[in-house]
Amino acid sequence: MSTQPLLQRTASKRIALPIRVEPKVSFANERTFLSWLHFTVVLGGLAVGLLNFGDKVSWERSAQPCSPQLLIHKPAMAVMIYALYTYHWRAASIRRGGRGPYDDRVGPTVLCVALLVAIIVNFLLRFTQE
Repeated sequence: MSTQPLLQRTASKRIALPIRVEPKVSFANERTFLSWLHFTVVLGGLAVGLLNFGDKVSWERSAQPCSPQLLIHKPAMAVMIYALYTYHWRAASIRRGGRGPYDDRVGPTVLCVALLVAIIVNFLLRFTQE
């Protein structure tokens, strides 16, 4: 019998094993993308509601670049594009078998700040016009 161990380690060789990515990871990516799109549709509906059912102040400002509708519509469109970019980035990383973190720390923060600014400017425009 031999005195050498069955599995020997060598510093120069690395064993490459294929990483199996479960389908639920791809489905979770799609579900997250659809959730972001649902939120942008709600924001777009809010902007359209402000345009159609607003009073004289919002109707007069609807053609100006600082209108309440555009202040909500622009972040909605930006979030829609960002969600598409994030979806494609995650899908490509999943296809390549990447193990990296797929969490998103920047997107929700930027969305909340943009909506907070839009709501504050909307209130300022509302109370300075009347």
